[in-house]
Amino acid sequence: MPDGWQWDDTLFQGSAAYYERGRLPYAPGFTDVLAEVLGLDGRGRLLDVGCGPGIVTLALAGHFAEVVGMDPDDDMLAEAERRAGLRGVTNARWAAGRAEDLPAGLGAFRAVAFANSFHWTDRDRVAATVLEMLEPGGAFVHLSDLKSWSPQTPLPLPAPPYERIGELVRRYLGPVRRAGQGTLVNGTPGREDLVLARAGFVDFRRHPVPAGQVLDRSADDVVAWTFSRSDSAPHLFGDRLAEFEGDLRSLLREAAPDGRFAEHLPPTQIMTWRKPDAVG
Repeated sequence: MPDGWQWDDTLFQGSAAYYERGRLPYAPGFTDVLAEVLGLDGRGRLLDVGCGPGIVTLALAGHFAEVVGMDPDDDMLAEAERRAGLRGVTNARWAAGRAEDLPAGLGAFRAVAFANSFHWTDRDRVAATVLEMLEPGGAFVHLSDLKSWSPQTPLPLPAPPYERIGELVRRYLGPVRRAGQGTLVNGTPGREDLVLARAGFVDFRRHPVPAGQVLDRSADDVVAWTFSRSDSAPHLFGDRLAEFEGDLRSLLREAAPDGRFAEHLPPTQIMTWRKPDAVG
């Protein structure tokens, strides 16, 4: 859990409607890589903790007998259920709760995934609980963008002005990054490998999934990205939300008068750890 920060349920309040449109997707083929790494064959169960609108849960549903998405935000779960219906996914179910509520009577799993969500949790406590919930040999899966990657090819259109958007957010919300009702003075923690080793997991491996494709992004996409984030979720602006969005759209018009942007899709980093066969 981030230093000096305490969980509250407004972390992503109001962001669910913007999440899928605003966030860049994971690298194409990440599900195939994970299926090969874990030897998935359509059996067993997946738990996706902090599932948001079900992006990873639904992408992996075809590789398991059942997938369970867990999230503390009711709007995120409603959006996940809506998306499952649109995609015809019938082996997914949704559970309201935080990672700290586990095991929450959910049973045993072949894999438990955290996609850009583990850093929000009491990591040592949650890792120990997940170890007990996994079947022997089961996998803890961590997904994120590959931070060390930088593209080598030019973009055909202006990139979204993320630095200027950050400056605008700070002008409205203050210099320290917001997160729910609290702030992230020191950012979010890393070194998941140390946390999982302390919990008793073994066989740590990294599996980069290449990307780099150029994605077209509209001004509306960039606005959605801004409101999908914990540090600029809509509720944080209070009665100045419309004013902020107006300034944001003016900034975007300055950067690209036709409202068209482009950016490179970053590779996805999958990290896996195993529960020892003799544990549990």
